[in-house]
Amino acid sequence: MAIENAIVIVNKTRLQQLVERFNTKAQAKFYIEHQGGNFDDYQREHDQFMRSLDEVQRIVGRRLRNKLVERRFLPNFLFSDKDVAVVVGQDGLVANTAKYVGGLPIVAVNPDVARFDGVLLPFTPRTLESGLMRTLEGRAAIREVTMAEARLNDGQRLLAFNDFFIGPSSHISARYRITHGSESESHSSSGIIVTTGAGSTGWLSSMLNMANGISARLGVGGAPVEVNLPWDARELLYVVREPFRSKYSQASMASGWVTDQAPLQVESFMPSGGVIFSDGIEADYLAFNSGAIVHIGIAQQHARLVTR
Repeated sequence: MAIENAIVIVNKTRLQQLVERFNTKAQAKFYIEHQGGNFDDYQREHDQFMRSLDEVQRIVGRRLRNKLVERRFLPNFLFSDKDVAVVVGQDGLVANTAKYVGGLPIVAVNPDVARFDGVLLPFTPRTLESGLMRTLEGRAAIREVTMAEARLNDGQRLLAFNDFFIGPSSHISARYRITHGSESESHSSSGIIVTTGAGSTGWLSSMLNMANGISARLGVGGAPVEVNLPWDARELLYVVREPFRSKYSQASMASGWVTDQAPLQVESFMPSGGVIFSDGIEADYLAFNSGAIVHIGIAQQHARLVTR
């Protein structure tokens, strides 16, 4: 079906968030400078973003009807199969957009190449038009990205582009029972991370850096552990953070590969404060308290990133 609409997805700049917090830009400026910060950096970042956004909307507007949508409205926004998602922002905004757009193509624009790495942002305002035209004509190169799905026993579900966190909402121990394949045990830990291929260089890599660093400093262990999954891999990896051994809890199931044949199941034993969230967005969480059972597996939906 022909694309007729561009949904341009953005997040508030740091400056806009400061103005919301302090009511006016003058008050925000006073606070930052009073704390010894550089308010001009916030202003430069904001100005560059707005210039990029204006250019993106000008280019898109020549070809398609377009609508500007803030990230916070994505969970309730209704996309159609006549839409293309045009993301203008940082890499994390692409990850969060992918969870809500179904199989729509995502054209991601880096608004500030001097500031943002842009691993998931192949386009700039200058190169956007050619990528957009190839998308409209069905000639674009598309990168398929495997996503993860969490499904609760009450029917609620959540997708992840990079990773899931399953655990406590604060710095307390999470208590749960984990089942993977034929194995099962009770845990007390600071939570579980389940990563996709796209997320394997993110939160997971930080945990591996910690484990490898401890081994190296103590002079124990072998070669450093590295995991770098292809983005389209049909497998996920779970890692338990800080599992504690006790009369109640075990720690042998500290990690494992999640596949279609070996999904992951976690049953909550937390009376309150248990959460599941994805891609670092804690506000879009599912409650995970006593009685809740979550099944984690590979999602049927894939993210479709336009690369050129």
